[in-house]
Amino acid sequence: MGRLIKYLFILIVLGGIALVAYAYIGPFLGADFSPPQDEIRERVILNAD
Repeated sequence: MGRLIKYLFILIVLGGIALVAYAYIGPFLGADFSPPQDEIRERVILNAD
């Protein structure tokens, strides 16, 4: 049981390292992580009595 937990922990750590590496290397590979930027205008009516 201890060996299974050890391997699972190693797998989680390697997955985390791979995810961080992809976050840094992804833009060079063509992945675009930036959100779409659209201008949104909404009229606001204030009830100032």
